[in-house]
Amino acid sequence: MTSETELAPAVASILEAARERAGDVDAQLAVDAQSLPDAIAGAEADGRVPVIAEVKPTSPTADGTRDDDPVELAQAMVDGGATAISVLTEPSHFGGSPAALTRVREAVDVPVLRKDFVVREDQLDVVEADLLLLIVRFVDDLEALITATRERGFQPLVEVHDRAELETALEAGADIIGVNNRDLGRLEVDLETFESVAPHVPDDVTVIAESGISSPADVQRMREAGADALLVGSAIMDHAGGDSDVTENTQQLVDAGATDT
Repeated sequence: MTSETELAPAVASILEAARERAGDVDAQLAVDAQSLPDAIAGAEADGRVPVIAEVKPTSPTADGTRDDDPVELAQAMVDGGATAISVLTEPSHFGGSPAALTRVREAVDVPVLRKDFVVREDQLDVVEADLLLLIVRFVDDLEALITATRERGFQPLVEVHDRAELETALEAGADIIGVNNRDLGRLEVDLETFESVAPHVPDDVTVIAESGISSPADVQRMREAGADALLVGSAIMDHAGGDSDVTENTQQLVDAGATDT
């Protein structure tokens, strides 16, 4: 696990809170998950760019907060063509909750990702989802946590930022990789991150571009670099705009060069 001295202060605070947050030691979940790769294939067959749209009330890098009902936001994103939904469950810095994820998953018919900072096995059992985020930089024994995730029926989405983390993820058996364009040490975003890492992802691994995707041009750029899907939060939520149309925000990305790969 990375030393907190190498992390931006906001990220170090998130990680500290994650370590302190209790899991569920009394019951192990058994999840019947919808397949993300199947959903991606279905979107492409329909001529849509596969977008994982994120319900994110706020974040340390957001320009404001959106207090809309999470279910209404998720349904609006699906109406805009989202292939899957990501829901923040981290409460302290992102305004998320497990309860919001449960409500969203009951309301939509697409795969739902639990976006959180999971560092221990007991934290897997907090809430059901179709996919669960594991961040290489924050996990001590990645292979064991991937195995525990799959034993419960989750699909692990393993997040990396560079070639070294990609190799760690692949050696641990990851088959869905997210490449985060945001450097958690400085919180800076650079789309070249994905472009440098993606060529080294095996063809049989699903690869997702994360962070910094804010326009149709960005979508096309990431797709041309090999992204099977895109995880987009802030550009869809538009925290600064406050009440912009989430369906329209999703649709303009979904429709951006749908036939380009």
